[in-house]
Amino acid sequence: MDMTDSPQEILPGVIFYSYLSAVRTEKVFLWNHPTLIFQVSGHFTLETSAQTVFINGGELLLIGKNQVGTMTKVPPTGAPYETIVISLQESLLRTIALEEGIQPDGVDHGLPNRQIPVNDFLKGYLQSVVPYARHAGPEITDALGLLKVKEVILLLLQTLPELRNSLFDFSAPHKIDLEKFMLNNFRFNIPLDQFAQLTGRSLSAFKRDFRQVFGSAPRQWLQDKRLDQARYLIGTRKRKASEVYLEVGFQSLSHFSYAFKKKFGHPPSGRVAP
Repeated sequence: MDMTDSPQEILPGVIFYSYLSAVRTEKVFLWNHPTLIFQVSGHFTLETSAQTVFINGGELLLIGKNQVGTMTKVPPTGAPYETIVISLQESLLRTIALEEGIQPDGVDHGLPNRQIPVNDFLKGYLQSVVPYARHAGPEITDALGLLKVKEVILLLLQTLPELRNSLFDFSAPHKIDLEKFMLNNFRFNIPLDQFAQLTGRSLSAFKRDFRQVFGSAPRQWLQDKRLDQARYLIGTRKRKASEVYLEVGFQSLSHFSYAFKKKFGHPPSGRVAP
């Protein structure tokens, strides 16, 4: 099988099969829906402002909805990285809730991202879904793919019944503390409309509330905050510019260096003023 850096869709928008070359990759991502990560081989790390979670081959991770974080994929030595990703979209979960009569019965107090214990039932399921991924083609119909998704949801509820309170909670994101959220998540390079969504606001309401809280426009505040963090990492922690620009939310070293010099009067590799 040819290796690719782009995941192959088995069931468009729902099941993805990622078969990557032997190269470490890192990406900032927004999860709009609960998402299952089945690690076939290699090492997967999820880092959000509140959690850092690691899984290895044979392990299963459930990522909660409406989150932003960094995912890092590391292949095993001498072998490709392989994972199966299942997006548990709200429309599908609503259908299953109606068909199976599933309703929340309380509040799920668990962490937003959690490793799922792989019992014999889930282990059998995971082994059964790998051929779907490796041999995806026209014979894998939507009905068949959706049946596999429904199967794993029912197995998840059998393993951790309290998941019904998070998976089947269809309420809109509540309006959360904007200041706390932005201070915790400013380093993630995502569009403003996604920051707005994660804080439970429209884009216009986000911009209005942001100016009230921080006294400036979001884009300018984000750049200043990222540059201040970079200055600390370079000047105090003795990190290199080439190591920190992605970490603080810049997409290119050249743009970071230009913005840094414009704000502080010297390049990031130069002397950092006290």
